[in-house]
Amino acid sequence: MASLQSQQSLASTLPMNLPATFMKEITSDFASERELGRSVFGIVYKGVLPETEGNRMIAVKRLAENSPVPAGKTFETEVTNLMALKHRNVVELVSFCHEAQKKVVQHNGRYVIVDVIESCLCYKYLPQGSLDKHLYADTTSINWDTRFKIIKGICQGLHFLHKELDGPLVHMNLVPSSIWLDDNWVPKIADFGLSRLFGQEQTRMYTINVKGYNGYMAPEYLYRGEISTMSDIYSLGMLILEITTGEKNCAVSEDRSARKFVDNASTSQQP
Repeated sequence: MASLQSQQSLASTLPMNLPATFMKEITSDFASERELGRSVFGIVYKGVLPETEGNRMIAVKRLAENSPVPAGKTFETEVTNLMALKHRNVVELVSFCHEAQKKVVQHNGRYVIVDVIESCLCYKYLPQGSLDKHLYADTTSINWDTRFKIIKGICQGLHFLHKELDGPLVHMNLVPSSIWLDDNWVPKIADFGLSRLFGQEQTRMYTINVKGYNGYMAPEYLYRGEISTMSDIYSLGMLILEITTGEKNCAVSEDRSARKFVDNASTSQQP
């Protein structure tokens, strides 16, 4: 425990805006063996800070260029909405990188120089990785007390986002890969790339750009583009079903609201 606390203490001294060369250095150039987890928004790597009194680790999310939301928009949303948040069940952002680099690429039969933006977000290191890595492979790996602890922590983090800020912050992407776990299995809500910050008196908003994972999007959002705190509550319900049953929500485009998953999960729990 003391070692992890010292890692986190050192991470908190990092400059807020870090160069892309430093991101590559601490992740061994984003090596596959350093991968901790992934989502549609990017891959999370273990970053090892330069040795001082010993190696220190942070989590580095490299934003994907082909994510549902442009990397620049994801970066802006996540940094803005996460920077001021401090809660036991919300991942803590410690630094970031947003740097234009020159790159030579082929275009129409010739080489051209283009600007490529390297966007990374750095969080306090969470050694257990994301929840999806533990739910399905072996249902006995997480005992019932731990499952309840994870559910309770997610609920507490969501209550903070919805009720304890100046205006509700709707996450909009509550799925197993966006829940991260520390060494004591305390859950941390992460992946704020789709999040929406509401005004004090605002209760809902609408969009024509519906984005998210099949099986976790509330019907009113999926079919009408309506966003509210209830959007997260629907996703939370799906998460709780997965955590309690160990069944995977594998909704497809023909069943985007995951009715089959809900029916099967309910049937499997009947005596």
